[in-house]
Amino acid sequence: MTPMADPGSPGRSAAPTAVRTPVPGETGSGSTGASPAEPTRIVFTEDGPALVDGPVELVTADGSVIHADRFLVAICLCKRSRTYPLCDTSHRRRRRGDR
Repeated sequence: MTPMADPGSPGRSAAPTAVRTPVPGETGSGSTGASPAEPTRIVFTEDGPALVDGPVELVTADGSVIHADRFLVAICLCKRSRTYPLCDTSHRRRRRGDR
């Protein structure tokens, strides 16, 4: 899969999007099952969160379920967020690799 061009950064490429894998027993979008579900788009930013087209339901390691009904959900990748697994922009205070 080739990276998509990032319109905000000339000469740079955005990370490729992930393709949604159907859940066993799922037949399509919604309850009708008439058409296949559209893939969920996930964009990995260079020094920030993963941006997921919402709404999404997140299941944490301890089994807690977080419902995020926004059209775009920022998932923390640095694990510094006070609202982990959701991003609170804590990554802006200290970049990855800084010590």
